[in-house]
Amino acid sequence: MIRFIHLISLILLLNISFIENVDRNNFKTCEQSAFCRRQRKYKPDTTPYEVDLSSMKTITNGHLQFSLLNTLKSHVKLQLDLYTLQHNSLRVKINEINPVRKRYEVERVLVSEPKLVNVNITKSDNNQIEGRFDKTARFILNAKPFRLDLFTNDIFVMSVNSKNMFNFEHYRKKPASDGAPAENNAEDNEDGMWEETFKSHHDSKPHGPSSIGIDVNFLNFENVYGIPEHADAFSLRSTHDTDPYRLFNLDIFEYDIKNPMALYGAIPYMLAHNEHATVGFFWLNAAEGWIDVSNDKLNTKNLFSTITSFFGTKSNENNEVPEVTTHWMFESGIFDGFFFMGPTPNDIFKQYTALTGATPTPPLWSIAYHQCRWNYNDEDDVRGVNNGFEQHQIPVDVIWLDIEHTNGKRYFTWDTSKFPNPEKMQDDLAVYGRKMITISDPHIKKDDGYQVYADAKSRGYFVKSKDGSDYEGWCWPGSSMWLDYFNPEIYKWYSQRYSYDNYKGSTPNLFIWNDMNEPSVFNGPEVTFPKDVVHYGGWENRDVHNLYGMLQHMATFDGLLERSNGNIRPFILTRSFFAGSQRTSAVWTGDNAAQWSHLKIAVPMLLSLSVTGIGFIGADVGGFFFNPDAKLLVRWYQAAAFQPFFREHAHIDTARREPWLFGDDNTRLIRQAIEQRYSYLPFWYTLFYRQEKHGVPPMLPLWANFPRDTNTFKTEDSYMVGNGLLVYPVTEADINQVSVYFPGQNTVWYDIRTFTQHNGSETALINVDMESIPIYQCGGTIIPQRLRKRRASMLAIHDPITLVVALDRNHEAEGELYLDDGQTYDYRQKHAFIHRRFTFKNNELKSISLDSSAKFETDAWIERIVIVGYPKNPSRVEINSGDKQAIPIHSYQDGSQVLIIRRPGPAVTTDWTLTLS
Repeated sequence: MIRFIHLISLILLLNISFIENVDRNNFKTCEQSAFCRRQRKYKPDTTPYEVDLSSMKTITNGHLQFSLLNTLKSHVKLQLDLYTLQHNSLRVKINEINPVRKRYEVERVLVSEPKLVNVNITKSDNNQIEGRFDKTARFILNAKPFRLDLFTNDIFVMSVNSKNMFNFEHYRKKPASDGAPAENNAEDNEDGMWEETFKSHHDSKPHGPSSIGIDVNFLNFENVYGIPEHADAFSLRSTHDTDPYRLFNLDIFEYDIKNPMALYGAIPYMLAHNEHATVGFFWLNAAEGWIDVSNDKLNTKNLFSTITSFFGTKSNENNEVPEVTTHWMFESGIFDGFFFMGPTPNDIFKQYTALTGATPTPPLWSIAYHQCRWNYNDEDDVRGVNNGFEQHQIPVDVIWLDIEHTNGKRYFTWDTSKFPNPEKMQDDLAVYGRKMITISDPHIKKDDGYQVYADAKSRGYFVKSKDGSDYEGWCWPGSSMWLDYFNPEIYKWYSQRYSYDNYKGSTPNLFIWNDMNEPSVFNGPEVTFPKDVVHYGGWENRDVHNLYGMLQHMATFDGLLERSNGNIRPFILTRSFFAGSQRTSAVWTGDNAAQWSHLKIAVPMLLSLSVTGIGFIGADVGGFFFNPDAKLLVRWYQAAAFQPFFREHAHIDTARREPWLFGDDNTRLIRQAIEQRYSYLPFWYTLFYRQEKHGVPPMLPLWANFPRDTNTFKTEDSYMVGNGLLVYPVTEADINQVSVYFPGQNTVWYDIRTFTQHNGSETALINVDMESIPIYQCGGTIIPQRLRKRRASMLAIHDPITLVVALDRNHEAEGELYLDDGQTYDYRQKHAFIHRRFTFKNNELKSISLDSSAKFETDAWIERIVIVGYPKNPSRVEINSGDKQAIPIHSYQDGSQVLIIRRPGPAVTTDWTLTLS
């Protein structure tokens, strides 16, 4: 109790609130960040940087190297490396030649060194070189001044340094103690270059200034997306009157919405989309970053004659085209930029995930419903919650335990007075087909009696202060230390803490939640590490900060994988993330609030994550802070049931909110929403498999499926699940109508409850009540479902399948079904899966295998086929499967044009044809 009071006193002293909006004074603005301040005001009329084309070297096929000169500082020599990559991608690296100190280059993010391809390189004159990938993509490197222009489908799409903002702060010697500049540059004495103070925290900056700024501009575009994580619009807003968007992983309690403040994760990746192309830019940099966004008009008269003809259809009589100007500023590292030239949304998803990796197919149970709280008190409480789901016949797959389950916030331990038999508790849940997830934060309690701490201390495994001592700060346990995951030895040691021998009381039914891993340090500057703490290799936190949380959850993944000898798919949830986190963890949006505005902002936040590679995502149902009323809670369940990660979670000071605590009618509505999630699990699982194979996330903006529909480019109140479902969450309390836009010319949309039809490219006023939210299946798609009710997903692994065939205007449709055992790697190692394609055309529905070598034993069969939009009642329905023929029972509803075929009978594993006549 004394420790708890001490911690609360510290939190109050630091003005960190758990029950009020975030105090922005605890976090820097751009003006309070010296490097951001310097870079943002850097706006020269001309750029001093020039490429020396005579220095060009061909290092290998696909890799050219140049000298890049600063004409104002002739002693500063940079090296420009240009790599032409597969999938219409270009990589550009800029680094110092012979620097005073080596600059950090990010590791562990790319899945491997990108594959180079040889492209046609020509020198158009002494001032330019041109590279052409194929008929789709090309680039021009201009030497004097330095500038890079990129083209997709012969349309000018991106330009680098066209606003002259490239500004590379080279490492230099510190000015002499008498104040004389070491390099005779007055600017070297600018405030904040060699030391900086924020509130009471001093940053020693022992290596001086090292920031890089550059402008990357998107021509012919009016909308850009990405650079999560921010609680802001999906189509990024202009920062003309605000701070830039910030990328710096921070623990923000109950974050504000509609502002560019940094949150828990950082992905320095931005996409642009218009009706002609989708393109992207990714800067591989783990330091603190700021990004300005501005919507402009570009006058093409001022451009080089070699590129003025490449402007697509948006150029007008005033020679103006739309342009989104972005100014990227990072505190340290190198420029390591990747340019993706599409041209389609699916191409962009593939290009990015080819570099950083795709989300592997998660365990089936992990995409079902999760029940969490800070905290379920003890084993009796867990048992009671589980019994509550049984009593009220509500499916659930996972029950979670937060920090109070441990022995005094010592992770990998249990409070034995409350959880005396953790293994039995987990085994009891397993009887119901359910899992348990426990939390494991990165802070290690400073306690010589705590084995994890004592062992790590004796080995020297903790992050170091600038003086070489172990860094010590405050978090939930009180005085704490942090492991240095950048050291491969420490990373491996930490992953081994998850073995059954080391994590006593854990079982194969237990999985992990990594929270507070930004890292959160209650008494640190901006509630995190000081910039000058030192990691393995001598790298300062300023160089690597945004990687820390990712390394923790990667090590956790490796530990769970190793404990099963590589057989069982791990599940980890992380709050902090970076590019590549999708390979090993799901992500949630952190400490949201039980407010309608937070329900509404969840969609743009999740879409921003989704298009930047993080596909297994969700927001806490009901809001983490405060107490939702019944209406808000029901609406949140209805929305989250159609988002990739589905978990209810709440703060320790909130009232209990299990689904049955809000009256019988609301219990029914919540049950209905959760059951709807379970019925669509075959569809979700197929989409997650598609994501692993092709990089296409399950949750998509409308423009990803309808790239030429300009009405969708700013849409953030609705989204799509795959290419099949249009979801419109109800995010206001007292409304009985919503305005829904149905995308796509000549498309038809079907209400999934009533099968009412709506036309594409039209907006309709839809009546809503508390029974559901508006959800529509797109004509031309076939969606697999499981309609039998089960208490947990793994109990339905061999249940029969229903196919919902929604016909398009041509009375055609197609879809897929992927099945495996739901939890092991046999689908990779033994080819144990089923992947089927269904097509409806010319009054025939066919099922064929997409991989004839794959084999998975299952009793699953086709229990029902629902064909929506079929124009008449057929006189005969016949199904042929091998040498078997059957005439199943069918019924037809004239008003809704729905044909239902009951018990057609074929096994999911077989080829078959259904014929209507």
